[in-house]
Amino acid sequence: MHSDPQWFEKLNQNAYALHQQWMRKAIALARSAGDAGEVPVGAVIVDANGNLIAEGENRRERDRDPTAHAEIVALRAAGRVLQSWHLDRCTLYVTLEPCPMCAGAIVLARIGWLVYGADDPKTGAIRTVANIPDSACSNHRLSVLGGILESACRQQLQTWFSQRRIKENS
Repeated sequence: MHSDPQWFEKLNQNAYALHQQWMRKAIALARSAGDAGEVPVGAVIVDANGNLIAEGENRRERDRDPTAHAEIVALRAAGRVLQSWHLDRCTLYVTLEPCPMCAGAIVLARIGWLVYGADDPKTGAIRTVANIPDSACSNHRLSVLGGILESACRQQLQTWFSQRRIKENS
């Protein structure tokens, strides 16, 4: 037993601070994607020891690849680093709730934890529109934590789309 009665609360605060740290890294990647003309979504993958092993940002326009979402780019990189497609001891941080394609890839990669920033009311396939990880078609259950730095993630997307509409109407 711990002598400090608030040890569990401190543990949660430390974990939350760590989630924020990695989400800030994903936000920076999203900014880079947005600057390159991509929808600003960024992702990072951290291994069981807390080491950054992969990162990704949306690259659909630059790569002319409909599957080049930030999550897919990061999952592919993590698989190369670990020399395995089994990513069950990894945590994926992404600024926007994954779409159906990415949710399926996350399940197939056996990601241990998914942490995301903003819900996606149009195509969110983790909790908002659909729930692929908990559906009957899923062969893997993962832990999910949404809402980490949600305001910053949402604002980044809203600002980017607003500026894009201004450019298109000019």
